[in-house]
Amino acid sequence: MLIAQISDIHAATDNHFLDDFERALQWLSQLSPDVLVLTGDLIDETWHEGYKKIAGLLNDQPYPTLLLPGNSDDPVLMRKTWSDTYWLADEPSALLHFRYSTESLDLLGIDSTVSGHVHGRLQGRLAWVEEHLMQSGTKPSMLFLHHHLFPSGIPTLDETMCRDRAELERIVMKYPGRVLAIATGHVHRPVAGTFAGVPTSICGAICSANPLWFEAPIIPSVGEPPMLMVHRYVNGCLSSHHVAIR
Repeated sequence: MLIAQISDIHAATDNHFLDDFERALQWLSQLSPDVLVLTGDLIDETWHEGYKKIAGLLNDQPYPTLLLPGNSDDPVLMRKTWSDTYWLADEPSALLHFRYSTESLDLLGIDSTVSGHVHGRLQGRLAWVEEHLMQSGTKPSMLFLHHHLFPSGIPTLDETMCRDRAELERIVMKYPGRVLAIATGHVHRPVAGTFAGVPTSICGAICSANPLWFEAPIIPSVGEPPMLMVHRYVNGCLSSHHVAIR
């Protein structure tokens, strides 16, 4: 199974990121993934027409797409652009969670956005995740969020990472071996780490990358092009690949 992940497009009228997103889709056409997961921040500067353009590009692809909002997105307009069938129908709080099941692996998308804020939050929105892990037998799951779960070391970004992480950590550790991996975005850099003992990745962005700055006097230069990830799950083994789109 091939799972493509694209994050942080930040498409707007005054940038070229929508074109970069289209180039990423063109590259993926060579790979023929089974599913594409977009982990938030699709548009920027309230460019709502951007949702329609992104939806049009996704409609041309032969594989299904799973969508999560990011802090720069408008969930109400996302629902208007894409039907409610994209997200959990039994979610009472209008959060845009998703669940996608295959024979070998379940993909769970957790909406970590907080209206009017840049940081993420998990409080009060994980009961369905625990219920799924409890009922899904031995089949593993992969979790997706927009906000990152482990510190990147970049202080300005870690101020806005996902809060209330202890509850998710408790759930993951309560069901050992059931969460195969966790994949997020938000940092605009490719980063690998762990959360609750589970491999956890941060996807590079389609938009401009952030510098790898650890509060040193000099901010390092940035040279990364638009990036995406490809997660390959075969015979119980997961490998995750960072891909630069030049």
